[in-house]
Amino acid sequence: MANALTNPIANPAAPAIAQERASGPRPPVVVVTGPTASGKSALALEIALRFDGEIVNADSMQVFRFMNIGTAKPSLEDRQRVPHHLFDVVDPSEPYNAGRYAQEARAAAAAIHARGRLVVLTGGTGLYIRAFLDGLIATGQSTPGLRARLEADHQRAVVEGDRTRLHRRLAKLDADAADDIHPHDARRTIRALEILEQSGRPASRLREDHGFRDRPFRVLHLSIDPGRDVLNERIAARAEAMVRDGLLREVRDLRQRGYGPELKPMQAIGYRHIQPVVDGADTLVNAVEAMKADTRQFARRQRTWIRAVSEVEAFDPGDREALFARVERFLQASDAAEPSAPPRPAESR
Repeated sequence: MANALTNPIANPAAPAIAQERASGPRPPVVVVTGPTASGKSALALEIALRFDGEIVNADSMQVFRFMNIGTAKPSLEDRQRVPHHLFDVVDPSEPYNAGRYAQEARAAAAAIHARGRLVVLTGGTGLYIRAFLDGLIATGQSTPGLRARLEADHQRAVVEGDRTRLHRRLAKLDADAADDIHPHDARRTIRALEILEQSGRPASRLREDHGFRDRPFRVLHLSIDPGRDVLNERIAARAEAMVRDGLLREVRDLRQRGYGPELKPMQAIGYRHIQPVVDGADTLVNAVEAMKADTRQFARRQRTWIRAVSEVEAFDPGDREALFARVERFLQASDAAEPSAPPRPAESR
């Protein structure tokens, strides 16, 4: 366990700060998020080392075993320096969702706080972060048949040149929910319609009834972003590094273990690009270029989500000392001095 004696960058006052804050009405959590390849994992590790913290994963792919290179999982060396939680939780063939994540991540956080240490939540999966911080809205179990039917309805509408048909349907049934969803956002439109059929109640009413009461932590939400041009360079370098480090071998190993391309984790960026190479249907050069392009698009979506979160404070990864100073001010402040911004609970799935 890292401390001021074993870690030269540790803050000597950090254990006392963490113990004092953990015993307050709402224990502190530092969230370190950002688009893929932004450098958030390295900075989260430094924060944990400096402020006597432990890391809780908030990446939906890093929960899966045997998927290390393509998910950019922390190294074994880093995991030995600082305790890491919710990595390698399930096999790729096992289901895992935001509801289970929220329960397990909050249990890990409770144990960390009980030890008088700081929770450093890091990852780029917005739904998981929201589920951990704000709680879940009970919407009933997702029904694959129902979702498939709604998705088929949408595809027919698109073929017929009417891509906003489902959104208009939602507007008739739940105008408030429709107002919050762009007419071309098929995923959220389908989810809102699914909630209606599952629960018999509009999603907007479920959110209202939730009341934003399930907010047990005092939160500092940091976003790490070096800017688009630098980020694109990092994405390209990371894709090439993953191939050098053995991504092709990792995908072959997963296939030999029986994890086929139909599994959701195997359809993630990197894994879906390399599998045609494994099957002899594509070249590695083509796969890597497609991987870079899709990762850039994914990073754009992550940045869009982060910009929409009101309480996020943005930092360039080069502004390390300013970032660490901000964390120290947060930990030294009282609960009343650091009010949390209004939360947005996630929907259970």
